[in-house]
Amino acid sequence: MFEQPSELKGAHVTLELLSEAHIDALEVAVMDGQHFNLWYANVPKPQEMGAYVLNAMEMAKKGNIAYAVRENQTGLVVGTTRYYDVSHEHKRACIGYTWYADAVRRTAVNTECKLMLLAQLFEREKAIAAEFRTHVFNQASRQAIERLGAKQDGILRSHQILKDGSIRDTAVYSILAHEWPSVKNHLLSKFR
Repeated sequence: MFEQPSELKGAHVTLELLSEAHIDALEVAVMDGQHFNLWYANVPKPQEMGAYVLNAMEMAKKGNIAYAVRENQTGLVVGTTRYYDVSHEHKRACIGYTWYADAVRRTAVNTECKLMLLAQLFEREKAIAAEFRTHVFNQASRQAIERLGAKQDGILRSHQILKDGSIRDTAVYSILAHEWPSVKNHLLSKFR
């Protein structure tokens, strides 16, 4: 599972396998909006970007495929997204670690990224479920996940201890294989 192509290209964005070559561009992108200052968001600070990318590349060896998101119109790298907690045995994966520069928030970028990732997961890999997780207080992320057509499964209470020592409750959402055709039509309709 997850023998992903080195690149997924859409009309608005291209997903490139994350590499050290993306570090400098991601340091610039993360400054647009400075979402790393949000206590509930898991967004790296510019000075942490090298370690963030190297860790993602190491996790890719275990099937957790990370991508840099390049906006086709400008050619700029505008964020990252990835598959994680990939389970071949259970035919499912989480999609997340997603963050974008403010300039592309609420544009076609996230919709197309998720459309391509979900299509790979359900159509190529024949997964039975895609999962999304976010901090219960991250309303912007929760709304974006819901706009995709994912349904909330529940809240994992006291799920994680964050870097600042606070305890995270995690909102869990999913899209199931039998829901994918409707979700795909919904996402495609956003481009018409």
